[in-house]
Amino acid sequence: MTQPTAPRRLPTALGVLAILLWSTTIGCLRFLTAALGTFTTAATVYTLAGVLGCMVLALRRGALRRVLALPKAYLFGCGALCVLCIAGLNTAIGFSNGNQQVVEISVVNYLWPALTLFLSVPILGRKARPWLALGVILSLAGVFLALQQGTRTTWAGFAERFADRPGPYLFALTGALAWALYSTLSRRVGGDSGAMPLFLLAAGLLLGLVRLTVKESATWSWKVVPALVYAAVCPSLLAYSFWDLAMRKGRIVLLAALSYLIPILSVAFTCLLLSVQPKWTLWAACVLVVAGAVISKLSISDPFPSPPSESDDG
Repeated sequence: MTQPTAPRRLPTALGVLAILLWSTTIGCLRFLTAALGTFTTAATVYTLAGVLGCMVLALRRGALRRVLALPKAYLFGCGALCVLCIAGLNTAIGFSNGNQQVVEISVVNYLWPALTLFLSVPILGRKARPWLALGVILSLAGVFLALQQGTRTTWAGFAERFADRPGPYLFALTGALAWALYSTLSRRVGGDSGAMPLFLLAAGLLLGLVRLTVKESATWSWKVVPALVYAAVCPSLLAYSFWDLAMRKGRIVLLAALSYLIPILSVAFTCLLLSVQPKWTLWAACVLVVAGAVISKLSISDPFPSPPSESDDG
C-alpha cells in the first residue's frame, strides 16, 4: 500500500480534527444552555458562526456570488432542512430533564447516518441489499437501549422512559431525520458546501426571533464566553470547513470509517463534561447505532459517503 503524499496528509488530518470537534458539540451546547438558556445559546452560537462564515465568503473573490447562484431548491428547501436540524437538536438539548437525558439524546441524534443511507434508496435511486433493514433495526435497537438508563430493559421500561419526558427525544429524532433528508436531497438538487454559512446564519436569526417570544434568564461568567466562542467557531464552523476540504483532497475511505466513531466519542465527551456516570447499556447502545450505520452503508451497492461533506451539528 502506498503512503499518502504530503498534500493529502494535511486534509486527512483536518478531517480527523473535524470528527473530534463534532464529538464535543452536544456536551458544549448543554453546558451553555444551562447558563444562558436554550434559545439564547442557540441564537448566539449560530448567528456568530454564520456571520464569521459569511465574512470568509465575502473575502474570497466570487465565493459569495457563486453561493447565491446555487439552485433555489437547494438554498431554500435544503436550507430549511438544515435550519430544522439545528433547531431540533438545540431544543432537545435545552429541554432535556437533566444531563443523563442529554447523553441519551446524543444517541438518538446519531441515527442520522443510518437514516441518510436508508433515504438514499428512494430519493437517490441507490440499490440496497436485503440487510439494509438489519442496519436500520440495529440503530433503532441502540436508541431503545439508550432509553433504558435507570429502568428495566423491557418494552414497558422503554415506554415509561419515553412517556416521562418525550419532547427532547422527539426533537432529537426530528433533527436527525431533517439532517438525513438534507444530506440526500442536497445531492439530488445539486447543492454545494459553500452555502453552509448562510444556513448557519439563517438558523441563528430564526432562533433569535424565537428567543424574543420566550422568557429566559442568562447567567454570564468567565467560563461562558470562551465556551460560546468555541461552540460557534470550532464544531459549528471550522469542522464543516475542515471536513469539506478532507472530502475533496484527503483519504475519503479512512475518514468515512473513522466518522462512525462519532457517537461513541460524543457520548464519552458528554459524560465527562457533564459528570454523567454511563451504564453498560449506554455503551451497548452506541455500539448498536454504529454497527447499524456500518451495515447500512455496506448494504448500499452504489457507495454513498457518510457523513456527507456538510453534516450538522452534530
